[in-house]
Amino acid sequence: MAEVFAAPSRYVQGPGVAATLGDEMTRLGLEGPVLILAGASAVRRLGAIWEQSLGPAGFAPTIHPFGGECSRREIAAVADAARGLAARTIVGAGGGKAIDTARAVAAELDLDIVSLPTIASTDAPTSAISVIYSDEGVVEESRLHPRNPALVLVDTDVILAAPERYLVAGMGDALSTWFEARACARSGATHSRGGTPTRAALALAELCWKTLRADGTAALAAQRAANQTGGRAMDAGARGAFERIVEANTLLSGLGFESAGLAAAHGIHNGLTVAPGCHAALHGEKVAFGTFAQLCLEDAPAGEIAEVLAFCRSVGLPVTLRQLGLGGIDGGLLQQIATRAVQTGEVTHNEPFPVTAAMVEGAIRRADAVGQGG
Repeated sequence: MAEVFAAPSRYVQGPGVAATLGDEMTRLGLEGPVLILAGASAVRRLGAIWEQSLGPAGFAPTIHPFGGECSRREIAAVADAARGLAARTIVGAGGGKAIDTARAVAAELDLDIVSLPTIASTDAPTSAISVIYSDEGVVEESRLHPRNPALVLVDTDVILAAPERYLVAGMGDALSTWFEARACARSGATHSRGGTPTRAALALAELCWKTLRADGTAALAAQRAANQTGGRAMDAGARGAFERIVEANTLLSGLGFESAGLAAAHGIHNGLTVAPGCHAALHGEKVAFGTFAQLCLEDAPAGEIAEVLAFCRSVGLPVTLRQLGLGGIDGGLLQQIATRAVQTGEVTHNEPFPVTAAMVEGAIRRADAVGQGG
């Protein structure tokens, strides 16, 4: 099996880089008209900047409001709008679901895709994958597209101003990267891009975990202080920690998961989506608990489980079912979650041993007990 590494053509991160969108698109030879799929908060914060950056560069941007769910219905509606504009480039702006929707539309119409995350809550911006949900919020499929984004533009001033919960959730998504990559390397599993991990992918995945441990609490404290003081509390050290965590959440995690693979942490996340009680939990919050459960499933060393538990607690990631909104969960629902986590083709089967629903249920119960201190 060949080793395969995939990545976006260009990644740009830093304070105020949203204003360079037109220049960056010109540099890459992208063309208009441009359809920007964006949530309401992204439009409020960046709409005028996009017009100032793209208009003079001749990209003729049109903003289309994101409906809130990356579903087949939403993808079809946005694709119709893009056809009506004769769009040549699709820009996805906002959170992971908006970007996933834009990516699916771009793939359907064979257009270039640009990712403009306004929160650092997932590793979606760099990848060529869209996670498709039902209108009710249940994961239905992961759709692989031919190309990674032409451009990922991460304005960290915008990320800094977002609610801190999103940064924490991004750390939860990034937390899984090394442990899932390690599982795939041990099993020899093929990742989503059709190969096995390169050494570069595994090194980036491990660096992601090291960065979370080194900078996670400092980055969160920096964002909290900046939001309380209008940014005046951001000294160089704090800004550095924040920038490194944004990079870990977005780039390191994105490259790591796509080019090294996913395993039980994301499989358990997908199982959790069948439980209505945790629909209010963010993707990365569910993935963090899934990572904790994966380590229990693998019977990882007690010291490693304790280290992950301590990290999650230090930044406020959930380590119990109750924290996900599933307190008092009955056995029947837990069985449904576990069954969904091991359905045919699920990434849970990338673990280096056969996994059954009963094993996943036991791992979830163990993780919950350890998280409660039992």
